[in-house]
Amino acid sequence: MPSTTEVPGGIETDSNLGGLRVLVTGAAGFIGSAVCRKLRRSGADVHGTSRVPRDDEGVRWWQADLADPAITRQLMQGLRPDLVIHLASHVSGDRALGAVLPTVRDNLLTTVNLLLAACETGAPRVVIAGSMESDLENPRAIPGSPYAAAKTAASTYARMFHSLYDLPLVHLRIFMVYGPGQRDTTKLIPYVTTALLRGEQPDLTSGSRKVDWVYVDDVVTAVITAALAADANGKVIDVGSGELVTIRAVVDQITQLVGSTTQPRFGALNDRPLEHERVAHVSRTFDLLGWRPATSLDDGLARTVQWYRTRQLLTEDS
Repeated sequence: MPSTTEVPGGIETDSNLGGLRVLVTGAAGFIGSAVCRKLRRSGADVHGTSRVPRDDEGVRWWQADLADPAITRQLMQGLRPDLVIHLASHVSGDRALGAVLPTVRDNLLTTVNLLLAACETGAPRVVIAGSMESDLENPRAIPGSPYAAAKTAASTYARMFHSLYDLPLVHLRIFMVYGPGQRDTTKLIPYVTTALLRGEQPDLTSGSRKVDWVYVDDVVTAVITAALAADANGKVIDVGSGELVTIRAVVDQITQLVGSTTQPRFGALNDRPLEHERVAHVSRTFDLLGWRPATSLDDGLARTVQWYRTRQLLTEDS
């Protein structure tokens, strides 16, 4: 007899997710696409949202702007998923005044609309992807960016929906995710790696900030484990490595892996104001989920650099 995992909301499924209808928002993104691949391999009926038309074998795509409450309600009422994994987000470290409204729209409004629609359509288990930028343990903490403020507000709403409206919900506070498949070359590791592979000097801040880095495959495992763990209901759970490593140390390691004689220009950009250093409480996560990261930073960076190197070679050959 297959093992079973009970999900609050009355769902019971075997451990390989077979037959479970799962809606993944932000399914085309870095983490979302990796989650969808894992879900498909496990036999789930995977549905993804995107603002633009997509055609990806194995995923049923729905073109939807979750900032629109009517569209979000229509999607949830028509689909009635057993599980929702909410990864849609506008991730930006921009401190400019112009970043305020886009981050409110794409991080806060989308989350609130989805939580409302979930309550109205049978209250499926919802997994919310939060951010290391949110300090949920210190109510006096000042968010360091519009993105951090929006994600913190979204986390507050999520906890309210669980406590006040009994919505089955897990909040994951995800730290700095990296790994193969991250195509946005404005992000630190893709930017540095692709620049060095081209023989160019990446312009960087001082690199002194310490960050908790976590490999994408480990994040995927944590997301799916949390989605199915009954003891995780209503909890805020950290997904990180539990270790802090400076940006400079990571960039130096990438430089060595690339084998580049070109040196990054540390200090070419100003450090961002109000940047915080936070580390994941991995022992608490292990107690709740039995999960801990399986990939060391050394191995993860080596795999990541190799992915970008192969991608560059394929581009040059095409």
